[in-house]
Amino acid sequence: MPAAAVLHQPVGPVPSILTLTTPLSKSKLVSLTSSSPKPRKTLRFSFSYRSIKFKVQASKKQLSESHNQNIRPENENSSLGDRKDSEKGFDIGWLPSFPHVLIASMSNFIFGYHIGVMNGPIVSVARELGFEGNPILEGLVVSIFIAGAFIGSISSGPIVDKLGCRRTFQIDTIPLILGAIISAQAHSLDEMLLGRFLVGLGIGVNTVLVPIYISEVAPTKYRGSLGTMCQIGTCLGIIASLFLGIPAEHDPHWWRALLYIASLPGFVIALGMQFAVDSPRWLCKVGMLDDAKAVIRNLWGESEVDKAIEEFQSVIKNDGSDLDSQWLELLEEPHSRVALIGGALFVLQQFAGINGVLYFSSLTFQDVGIANGALASSFVGLTNFAGALCSSYLIDKEGRQKLLIGSYLGMAISMFLIVGAISLPLDQDFSHNLSIIGTFLYIFSFAIGAGPVTGLIIPELSSSRTRGKILGFSFSVHWVCNFLVGLFFLDLVETFGIAPVYAGFGSVSFLSALFAYYFIVETKGRSLEEIEMSLNPILRGGK
Repeated sequence: MPAAAVLHQPVGPVPSILTLTTPLSKSKLVSLTSSSPKPRKTLRFSFSYRSIKFKVQASKKQLSESHNQNIRPENENSSLGDRKDSEKGFDIGWLPSFPHVLIASMSNFIFGYHIGVMNGPIVSVARELGFEGNPILEGLVVSIFIAGAFIGSISSGPIVDKLGCRRTFQIDTIPLILGAIISAQAHSLDEMLLGRFLVGLGIGVNTVLVPIYISEVAPTKYRGSLGTMCQIGTCLGIIASLFLGIPAEHDPHWWRALLYIASLPGFVIALGMQFAVDSPRWLCKVGMLDDAKAVIRNLWGESEVDKAIEEFQSVIKNDGSDLDSQWLELLEEPHSRVALIGGALFVLQQFAGINGVLYFSSLTFQDVGIANGALASSFVGLTNFAGALCSSYLIDKEGRQKLLIGSYLGMAISMFLIVGAISLPLDQDFSHNLSIIGTFLYIFSFAIGAGPVTGLIIPELSSSRTRGKILGFSFSVHWVCNFLVGLFFLDLVETFGIAPVYAGFGSVSFLSALFAYYFIVETKGRSLEEIEMSLNPILRGGK
């Protein structure tokens, strides 16, 4: 899901894509079958548009049968309704949801910005704060970010369940803004570590929060394309940090300005979320039925209101609300299966070597004469961005599973290309060029599937009751694996050599493609409730 940037020198793990326990009492929960409270009058983004109908490609019965028989139903590439819409004009059914998704994806922009902002200036930071030449402390400045992100991810689920996405977004801007400002004005290592920890805490919450919000707000037909805004936001954040970081090569104090700038998107999110909607599913769970209907009517169209509310209530009636869900439920079926798949996807994503490739790619670029670290990082960032754009176009056309399989196969082929370039007796220039091609192909392949799809498909497969907790668990696994790869990569290279390590990454990529083929159920064209009913035998029986 999240992407990463090239390190000028390997100082520690870099986050790659790219996350309190008091529930509301049942007595406070307004009955879904009773009259709902009057909708709150709040300012919201709104668009006047012709309602665009879209066809759900498979019925609940077909989904249930296909899951029981382990057959993945294939959606039609173009229904009759879609063809009629395309004949009438450009499809803008995604537009009402886009401003809300855009504000949410600003969190990923912050994530990407903080990935790139410390790459070059870390040397200046270490010199000014008095720990220059100490690789352990330099690595700690980076690693403390991951520790904060781990805590943020694991604690985010219950917060989202209780407060909803919109309020959680606004509260989460506090550590993001404070952390950036504390880091910017730091005059000691302790202050820098505190600021980086707070930023990591906020990022950890957001990596869980953004996929949940987008998956629950976006219309079914456009959920995949809008979901890739997570990856696009991360890529743009990396590129922005690299561009703004150019003066740091000549000004040793420029890093402070960079970190002050990092606080600005937090204010944008806090303000923007005041105009954004909350998830209609969460509104339905807490009894705000009229508000939920208003959101569906404005974002999905009038024709979807009754159908969506009926599905929401059916799922809540049979499976219960997430407001009283417990962590131990992740050990029970069907939640345990989805939690296992979510954790496995992130283990495979990280051990397929995205961070390792990015650590070593700077040396690969130097071999072919690209000594400018910022220029090399820009090439990587643009490749990442191009892959994310392609993913946004393909994900709702080809489906999540196909994109995930193709992505990992492309990553495997890329790894073996680089291994061949290193190991085979080839002409030196040809070998270097082959390494460059392999590196770019690997990054593009990652950005088109393994990055964005991993974070998107987990909330799609999760039940409404445990979605926040499963995402929190999955992303905590992500941060642990991220840290381990960053910690041991260089030692493995020194012990075994780069070719065997890359061959291992290629093998894991190939195994990841097999995992996606056998264990990932296609979710394109299905509402979250249809997916949940198809995977949960209790809901199928209740329906």
